[in-house]
Formats: sequence, structure tokens, C-alpha cells
Amino acid sequence: MANTRVYNPCDKDATAETRWLYSSMQRLIGAGVIFGHHDDLAYGVGWRGDAGRSDVKSVTGSYPALYGWDASGIELGHDKDINGIPFETQRQYIEDVYNRGGINTFCWHLNNPVNGKTAWDTTKNTVGQLLPGGACHHDWIDRLDKLAAYLKTLKGKDGEPIPILFRPFHELTGSWFWWGKDECNPEDFKALWRFTVNYLRDKKKLHNLLIVYSVGDNFRNEADFMERYPGDDYVDVVGFDTYCGNDITQFKITLNLQLAITQKMTAQHHKLAAIAETGYEGIPRSDWWTNDLMPVVSKYPISYMMLWRNGNPNHYYVPYPGQNSEADFKAMADSYRTMFQNRITRLSIYGNK
Repeated sequence: MANTRVYNPCDKDATAETRWLYSSMQRLIGAGVIFGHHDDLAYGVGWRGDAGRSDVKSVTGSYPALYGWDASGIELGHDKDINGIPFETQRQYIEDVYNRGGINTFCWHLNNPVNGKTAWDTTKNTVGQLLPGGACHHDWIDRLDKLAAYLKTLKGKDGEPIPILFRPFHELTGSWFWWGKDECNPEDFKALWRFTVNYLRDKKKLHNLLIVYSVGDNFRNEADFMERYPGDDYVDVVGFDTYCGNDITQFKITLNLQLAITQKMTAQHHKLAAIAETGYEGIPRSDWWTNDLMPVVSKYPISYMMLWRNGNPNHYYVPYPGQNSEADFKAMADSYRTMFQNRITRLSIYGNK
């Protein structure tokens, strides 16, 4: 395994389980990329809410090691998230994942707090209004309070807070969300990030969060990547979201560049590297996993990669039984290059809990 020195979480008061997880993820670098899938347990192609079901497990025989969820809706008092999963059910999934030794991560497609429009609203200068002294600062605090109240309900069998990889303001170098590059200036963005992290861990006493800084797929150099970086005291994992399109060759060239930049930044700042979202919608190439994706990913010391969700027969990112790339996906899962739940469970990544 590549790492000889292990770094602590940016939260100096992180819980024992959170410290164990962060340490374990560092020590596992070189043992295989941790494989994740968004909303894996909740639905898949042709099913929804079936107990114990997972498209990943149906194909490989194992669940993924990392499971993505969305907090969108909790800040508005909704009983379901943006993809229709009841929060009560989501909570049970998260507890099940933790109890079997898996890893949970959250993104947050929250509506624009200023005008109530969706996360994809591109009204400019929203971020500045959420800062202390801004017109909507108290609205932002109200949303953070609701998020914190929900996160505090995520407990293990002994009542310990479940560690969460929290990925706020993701794809921040893009311009398709209200917190995007063209929608706010770098200083306001960094100020809101710092306020948010400080509020959750210092005011709300959430010491079970590992913070993920995840840029969009449009960066091509270090300056793009780090322009809005809030500082080492506010980040644990550094990564990016990127998706494959019809030009496979260009995808591989770009992915190689993005991973090289990410590796350099994480080495300098002593953080974990990750591909926080990726995938190839519909996976039309039968050997995409072993011939296109993994030969690039395996060149770099990446902690994890998370594939996007299997929403419906026209919108999915991992195969289901009978799909074109099923055999190749299983070959990838069976290789030394990846870590699914079956390998993670044996490693006690949270310590002797």
C-alpha cells in the first residue's frame, strides 16, 4: 500500500469512528479503488424499494463499498429526498451500510435559498446573500439547522454518530448550480464554505463529517482546480465529477489529465483523492470498465470513485442483469483493482466498533 504516513481529519474533534475511517481509507490506497454507487439500495433499473436489492449486487454478488445519498429536501421539511426516497427509509439504508462496514457519502442538491428555485437555478450573487450580514443569512442558518438535525439521527448500534463523507457545493467549477463559478466570486464561495463547515461542526457539534471538495469536469489546470479551495482546515477529500461521452478517446485523455492534477494537489495538501461522481450513461461499450475506465484510474492513488445512479432504463450508470457490460463489470469487480463491500467488510475500517 502506498501511504506510510496517515493524516488526521480537518476536524480536530472528529469522533473515533470518523478518525478510523479516514485513517483506513488512507491505508487502503494501493489496495484497489473503493467502488461506490449513488442510491444503490433504494432503486435500480426496473425496481424500487425491494428489500436487500442492488443492481451492483445482482451483477457482482457484492454490494458496493461506498453508497451515495442526497440530502436535498431535508432543509425544506420534506419527507422524501430529491429522488423520492423517504428520509426514514434513507436513514435505515445508511444504518445498514454502516453496520455492514460500508461507507456513506452525501451530496446536497438544495434549492436556492434566496428565491426557492432548484439547485440548477443560475441566478447570480445568491452566495453573497447567505453570508453573515447578507439578506438571507438567517434562511441559510435555518437550512443548516434542519440538515444538522437529520444528520444527528444517523446512529450506529451503540448510539455513535455514523461517519459521513459530506460533499457540499459539488461541481463548483461549473456554472449550472446557484453556487457555480459564474454565479459567485471565489472569495464569497470560500467564505460560505467555511461558514457552513464551522457552523455544522462547531455550532451543531457534528464531528462525524469528512468534508469533500469536488469540482466539476471542466478544469484543465491547477489554477482552475484550486481557485475556490477553502483551505486545508475545511477539506478532507479532494476530487472531481466527470462523465464519459461518445468520444471515448477524449474521455480517457481528459480523465488522465484530471487525475494527474488531483494527485498533485492531494500530495501537496495531504488529502485523499477521489472521483466523486462518474459514469457512462447506458454503458453502450461492453468492455468500458476494464478497457477504458480502469486502465486510467489504476495509474493513480485514488481512494474511491462513485458511479451515478440507476434511475430508469434510459438513465443508468452501472449494469443490471442482462445489460451489455455485465460480464466486464463483474470482471472489474473480481479484480485486484477495485474494492467492493465484500472486501471492505473484512477490514474493520471503523476500528473495533
